[in-house]
Amino acid sequence: MPKVTIDGIEIEVPEGTTILNAARMIGGKIVPPAMCYYSKLKKTGGYCRTCLVKVAAGSAKDPRPMPKLMVSCSTTVQDGMVVQNITSPEVLEARKGVVEFLLINHPLDCPICDQAGECKLQDLGYEHGLEKTRYEFGRRTFEMVDIGDKIKLHMTRCILCYRCVRVAEQLTDQRVHGVMNRGDVSEITTYIQNVMDKDFSGNVIDVCPVGALTDRTARFRSRIWYTKPMDAHRDCKKCCGKTILWMKGDEVIKVTARFDKDNEVENFICNECRFEKKKKEDWIIEKPTHIDRHSVIAQNHYENVKQLKMGHTHLEQMNPGKTPEKQ
Repeated sequence: MPKVTIDGIEIEVPEGTTILNAARMIGGKIVPPAMCYYSKLKKTGGYCRTCLVKVAAGSAKDPRPMPKLMVSCSTTVQDGMVVQNITSPEVLEARKGVVEFLLINHPLDCPICDQAGECKLQDLGYEHGLEKTRYEFGRRTFEMVDIGDKIKLHMTRCILCYRCVRVAEQLTDQRVHGVMNRGDVSEITTYIQNVMDKDFSGNVIDVCPVGALTDRTARFRSRIWYTKPMDAHRDCKKCCGKTILWMKGDEVIKVTARFDKDNEVENFICNECRFEKKKKEDWIIEKPTHIDRHSVIAQNHYENVKQLKMGHTHLEQMNPGKTPEKQ
């Protein structure tokens, strides 16, 4: 198996592994950000350019550096390859430029956006963004539209990552939306409003890295850091039924799929679980969802069983007549 060195850390990876996935195997701060790549979906990556890295040595056989920065999500690891990410000033400067381009048309909606607190563009802008924009021209704007009876599209916030298009292509039986027009007037849209009603179409909300696609049943109901995310499951014939309930007291604000350490969906869920099962009684609650302590969502969020008094008695109170399964 080929060996690659990323920011001074060597790792052996399976043949065909990309630089990005090799970095994810190592973990930590050396993992390049990715706004368009999604490992659970095919034909993703190469759009946002945020995962650019410097290949200081192409391979053991040909140790010459690659002349330009490479996108780590689609560049395959070669044996003896040496990669620089956060250790390269050139990479960090290029990433600042990419983030500046992503933010050129993005509105300052964070105070009113439902994605605030779990937005990857917020994190990226905080780490690599400029204090103020240098852009002096008019920004593109679009009217908000309902592309489904449960899905709101705010195209002005979109960064054209294409994730939602891939979800519709690969998870639903018919894609009804896509990217129309070209250049700076390109937009995600449908020819007919409220037409996105295929099962599993709600997963476009989970894969969207910004607040362009939001759950209409949960809009403006609560800030994400005021909710308590809980792992829960139900017996569903369409999907795995394993979800996160974002709760405020006994009220279920919204239902999402569970996410892995790379903030990608573990298992896609059906529209019935996402939109129709909004009562606590519909679910068997397992435990508090693990939240990274650096996230704003971790505010007042406790996962320790003793701290929460989440013993068997308390779980019985939350799940009357049900027995939580061990995961």
